[in-house]
Amino acid sequence: MSALSIIIPCLNAAGTLGPVLDAVADPGQAPPDVEVIIVDGGSDDGTTGIAEGRGALVVHGARGRGIQLRTGVAAAAAPWLLLLHADTRLDPGWRGVVTGFMADPANRQRAAAFRLRLDSPHPSARRVERLVAWRARRLGLPWGDQGLLIHRDMLAGLGGVPDQPLMEDVALVRKIGRKRLVLLDVGAMTSSARYERDGWLRRPLRNQLLLLLYFAGVSPRVLARLYG
Repeated sequence: MSALSIIIPCLNAAGTLGPVLDAVADPGQAPPDVEVIIVDGGSDDGTTGIAEGRGALVVHGARGRGIQLRTGVAAAAAPWLLLLHADTRLDPGWRGVVTGFMADPANRQRAAAFRLRLDSPHPSARRVERLVAWRARRLGLPWGDQGLLIHRDMLAGLGGVPDQPLMEDVALVRKIGRKRLVLLDVGAMTSSARYERDGWLRRPLRNQLLLLLYFAGVSPRVLARLYG
């Protein structure tokens, strides 16, 4: 049985998924004791073919990141779970850091996230990275782009991944709490395409506004429509 199940919800992710799965393979490391589960929400762009071609298990579920993650958790066999986005590539050497975290019995009641990196040389990318690092460290609110490593027993005790179309990551890490969240010393590279499209200032401000609306009690389904 695998020690770790990596669960990646997808919807038309053919443009990013291949490099993500290649990074998960971590070339040069020992053969992985890892299973990779792709939860597809109805892609029509070749996403599932890319996943199957790289040996991932593909399961199908209703569209929506929260429910897709829940579907992946139900299909997973490993005691440890890594929830990962389809455009987030783990840095080389991630396996050693993750294995070290999983080896400590005390971490069965902690969760961990990676250090966010954006795949852009733009100076604004570094500012966003610093903002996200501060938010994760001081507020205990890492982004979903940073991944989440958690033992299945802890996740079950928290009620599982919230079944909501947006802010499922925020809802989950708020249940975990800042004192039980560890930031791993290894990066996770995510796409900067949304920032380049929407603007390096406008995009973070939009995200923060949605977060404030969520904290104010606006329904995640309403926020999902605003998010687009």
